[in-house]
Order: sequence, then C-alpha cells, then structure tokens
Amino acid sequence: MAAPTITDDHLVVFVALGAAAGGFVQGLSGFAFGLTAMAIWAWSVEPVLAGPLVVFGTLFGQILSIGTVRRGLDAGLIWPFVAGGILGVPLGVALLPHLDPVTFKLGVGVLLLLWCPAMLVSRDIPRITGGGRLADGLVGWIGGTMCGIAGLNGPAITLWTTLRGWERDRQRAVFQTFSLVTQALTIAAYLATGIIRAGSVWLFAAIIPAMLIPTLIGARLYRSFTDTAFRRVVLGLLGLSGAILVATSLAALL
Repeated sequence: MAAPTITDDHLVVFVALGAAAGGFVQGLSGFAFGLTAMAIWAWSVEPVLAGPLVVFGTLFGQILSIGTVRRGLDAGLIWPFVAGGILGVPLGVALLPHLDPVTFKLGVGVLLLLWCPAMLVSRDIPRITGGGRLADGLVGWIGGTMCGIAGLNGPAITLWTTLRGWERDRQRAVFQTFSLVTQALTIAAYLATGIIRAGSVWLFAAIIPAMLIPTLIGARLYRSFTDTAFRRVVLGLLGLSGAILVATSLAALL
C-alpha cells in the first residue's frame, strides 16, 4: 500500500470523524474506540493502516481518561490481567502474518452479536466467581493476543469483568489499565516490525485534536451512571461492536 500523502484531504476528514466518535464512546465507557471508529474508517481507510490507527487512538484515549477511574485502581486486582496481556501481545503480533484478520474479526463479531444481547435482555446476568487470579490472567492473555492480531484488546476483558459482577469503577479500572499496557506494547511492536510507515504519521497526528474534547466530554458523562446502567452500556456497546465487526468483515469478504 502506498503511504498516504498530505493531499488526501478526504482521508484525514474520515480519520478525524472516526477518532471523534471513538473518543466520545471510549471516554463514556472506557473502551470501544476502535470498534466505533471502524464503523467510519472501514469505508475509507485500508485495513493495514486502520489497525495501527485504532491502537494509537485507543492508547491516547486511555491516557486522557484514566483519571476517571482512579478510585477503582487496585494493583492486586489488575496485575494478573496485565501480566497475561504482556504475554499475549507478542503472540498475537507473531500470528498476524499467518491469519486472516477479516475472518478473525468476523468470528469475534458473531460471538459478541449473539452473546451480549442475550445477556442484556436476561433478568439475571450469570456471575463467575471461581478461577481466581489464574482465570483473570488467562483472560488477559486472550485479550493481549487479540490485541496483537487486530487491536481488539477490549471485548475479552470487558465481558469478563462484567461477568465477574464488579462495580463500574473496578471494571473500568481493570480494562483501562490493561488497555494502556497492551496498546503501548502493540504500538512498540508495530514500530519495530515496520507496520507503521513514516509516510502515514500525519494521520496519527490528526487523531489527537479530533478526539481530545469528545473523550473528555464522554469521561465527564460517565460519572452520572449507576452500576446497573453502566453494565447495560457495556453490554449494549459490545453487542453493537459485534454487529459492526460482522458488517465490515462481510463487506470486506464480499
């Protein structure tokens, strides 16, 4: 793919719109930047460039909004997820050349599209209390691997913390801290392997001003949620994310 040039005005507009929408949703929920942005980027940005843009935007959004969950930060709770993610990211990056990212995203999308709406309409969401830190670390490893493959570090962690039944600040503290670490590792891996090209750096720079205000507005609105309302937002966004993944993946395959 030829690197984009400064004359690609339409491209930077699409990137900025996707970043603004993704920033607001991430500020509100703590995740789903990429899945929101991709609803716009899928029609204009090539997949080889969209993946790194998603990782960068997610990382920047987490840096902006991490203060929102300072009350829920608990190192003892978070470290198994982070440790698993650190092990998973290199595996995902190594697997990337050998997998079809579109098929992978389609599979993830189908799972989210079927599972999350079912939990959303269920009166009693199932609770997982067993497994301890080992299970948390395994989920972190899955999330890290998915992050390395397609930048999808959010679905596994957010779904798991919801099933754990933790209150909103604890949930968000876990997946935002996890996201910070795994996305930073993924960016470093992309740079080291040459996936991010010098000619596309200006598009990454365009993301920063586009998502700055929307992310902060979303983070401020988050404080008005109850635990129940936040859980519904998370499940609803995961279900919507699944629909977007399925739609964009099918479009690419067809």
